Amino acid sequence: MENVNSENIYSITDRGPHADWDLLDTYSRTVTGIVGTVAEAVVHIQVQKEAIHPKTRQKQVTTGSGSGFLISSDGYLVTNNHVIEHAMDCKVALADGRTVSAELKGTDPSTDIAVLKIYETGLKPLQFADSEQLRPGQIAIAIGNPLGLQHTVTAGVVSALGRTLRAENGRLIDDVIQTDASLNPGNSGGPLVNSLGQVIGVNTATILSAQGICFAVSSNLAAFVAGKLIMEGRVKRAYMGIAGQLVNLTDRMIAANKLEKRTGVYVYEIVPDQPVYNKEMRTGDIIVAYDEKPVGSVDELHKQLNEEAIGRRVKLDVLRGGRKLTINVIPAELK
Repeated sequence: MENVNSENIYSITDRGPHADWDLLDTYSRTVTGIVGTVAEAVVHIQVQKEAIHPKTRQKQVTTGSGSGFLISSDGYLVTNNHVIEHAMDCKVALADGRTVSAELKGTDPSTDIAVLKIYETGLKPLQFADSEQLRPGQIAIAIGNPLGLQHTVTAGVVSALGRTLRAENGRLIDDVIQTDASLNPGNSGGPLVNSLGQVIGVNTATILSAQGICFAVSSNLAAFVAGKLIMEGRVKRAYMGIAGQLVNLTDRMIAANKLEKRTGVYVYEIVPDQPVYNKEMRTGDIIVAYDEKPVGSVDELHKQLNEEAIGRRVKLDVLRGGRKLTINVIPAELK
């Protein structure tokens, strides 16, 4: 048997812990460095809302809070819609101790994004990263003010990309980031940042029954929505004046009409509503394609009803009596 030098054994075991310490220090330096540059742009949002008491049915004023972050040096900041929804009064606490009133510039319940404006000087905003460049496993750091505790930091990784999340108004939020960086009550609306201190997402939700599964609206989607809210006060979307639900198609329907999907949208109500044009549609129709794009669910139909669809005549493929036919619709702007 080959002789083993005892000095080598001790030197190897001595290096082991020190190697771990070096790695930990590098990670710690990364996180602490990011927090040092980002925290100044993270704010605590305090709101007062009018609500109905569940027992007495009397009106009462309740308080709520959340997080947000500055996106411009002239005072625009992003938070979640559910943080400021129905707020009568909104105040923002800055990192330097200032507490100021905030003006609501616009909300988008369909993505749970809202934009506020404060009129202060000396503000340092954060920059949005390109979320298309994200990869699972990247460092993700969440900064917020849970329960009013200033600048609470949690760190983890990007667990998955391209998730969908149901907004409070029923629409799906696309392009959602899943992370294991813990979110707590009051973290909503705070930034999820990368190792460069750039915003990769807006923290929005957790799954209460799960452990460590948290979500953020991607930076690309958040930046697009924030820009629309600042310039126009809202994000324009289209509607067709119908109520529909998912329905399974029979093998015979699929084969006879050469359909790509096994489901469609069953129209169970039509609302004649100018300026929507939906006179060619009938109750009982099953929508299977919109503008020659296959449709298999209400969510897929919603994706097509964007700003570009407003006022534009499009062809809708429907099954009527088991046979496919093409009709015309003109969606209108959803108010």
